Amino acid sequence: MQTKKRILLAEDEEHLLEAIKLNLELEGYKVSTANNGKKALQIFKEERFNLVILDVMMPEIDGFVVAETIRLENSEVPIMFLTAKNTNEDKISGLKKGADDYLTKPFNLEELILRVNNLVKRSLKGDDLKEFNSYKIGDKTIHFNSFELVNEDGSITALTKKETMLLKLLIERRNEAVSREQILETVWNYDVYPSTRTIDNFILTFRKYFEPDPKNPVYFHSIRGVGYKFTDQH
Repeated sequence: MQTKKRILLAEDEEHLLEAIKLNLELEGYKVSTANNGKKALQIFKEERFNLVILDVMMPEIDGFVVAETIRLENSEVPIMFLTAKNTNEDKISGLKKGADDYLTKPFNLEELILRVNNLVKRSLKGDDLKEFNSYKIGDKTIHFNSFELVNEDGSITALTKKETMLLKLLIERRNEAVSREQILETVWNYDVYPSTRTIDNFILTFRKYFEPDPKNPVYFHSIRGVGYKFTDQH
């Protein structure tokens, strides 16, 4: 028996959630639903999906933050945004967060189904694009999938999951200041509220790993009153 393709649908308008769910189930998909961003992230961590459909404006955590958090852990699953806003700025913002498609409300359910089918097919084939699985800083290489840092001499330093996620966030946003709030939302998911000191300690650890002179960092910077920045010319 063929396994049903799984979709995570996060939408806070109940009637729309039910209508989309029903239509996707009629197409043979197994649909898990969430009516806020926090619940969507919890469900995503518990199950494996072929597609994630996110409303942008949701309670608890918005769709953009949900997508960015998912992308720190999973670079493969397709993500589609549903939004009431039809502006290029929002579309660009969504695509920057790692979305694969973008549908503006109100939309035709047939069009939604066509786009869903295409994204799921692509997820089954595997993405041909080069995945963001590793990154070199100086003479050391981070391997995000295995949580490892390979040193120049070939020795390996084990990274924690939080270290890996924070590194990935800073590297994806390289040469930009990333606020403490953004780090809390995407890396800690609001579940734990680390103090600024906790995040500072992560940055100090990264400096020990990567900086030729940790006291005069060239890669990992603290931006007073804002957050942190990773600088690189990749």
